[in-house]
Formats: sequence, C-alpha cells, structure tokens
Amino acid sequence: MANTFKVTTRDVAPATAGSFEEIYDCPDSRTSVIIGLSIANVHTAQVTASVKLVSVTNQDGSVTNTTAHLVKDIPIPVGSTVEIMSGNKIILNANDRISVDCSVTDKISIILSYMEIS
Repeated sequence: MANTFKVTTRDVAPATAGSFEEIYDCPDSRTSVIIGLSIANVHTAQVTASVKLVSVTNQDGSVTNTTAHLVKDIPIPVGSTVEIMSGNKIILNANDRISVDCSVTDKISIILSYMEIS
C-alpha cells in the first residue's frame, strides 16, 4: 500500500453562501485520513461556517452512512482561523466527500491536509 500526504486549498469559498461546496472527494479504490482542516475568516466581519462529511458507504455489519456535520454554524471572528480537527482523525472511504459552507459568499479560506492510501 502506498501512503501519500496531500493538501487541498481554497483561497475563498463557498461560491454561494448557504450552498455547500465540495472541497475533497476521496478517489475510487482509496481510503483517506483527514489529518488537518483549517478555516480562516477573510471577511471584514464575523462569519459562521459549517463542514460536513457526505458518505453513503456501508461498513460490514453496519447501517449505510449518511451526511454528518463536523461543525455547524461555528462563529469565526474577523482575522481568525479555526482548526476543525484539533488532533482528531477522520477516515474517508472511496467517494466520501468533505464540503464547506459559510454565511457569506467567498469569505472563508480553507486548508485540508490528508493522507491517501492506495
């Protein structure tokens, strides 16, 4: 198995406030480990942000996964950055996705660090 560390960034997101924007889709036949997720407020006022994991995978002996929030409507003060992961890890199966939303269009900047296992 090959382990590859990667990063996905967005200078500003989402394209439309109130509409989640996908920032990462775990490729087919891979597993990913999310090891860091930072969201910075690049607006001139406080914003709120939400991050969700969209999954429809089924683990042996478990119910099919559904969409779950990592954070919902978290306030981010002007000029601040929030680290969503805080030392935790999140496992993504093939085709699981991480999406973000913000109360204001194009006012959060995102850094997602992860390891893909193939």
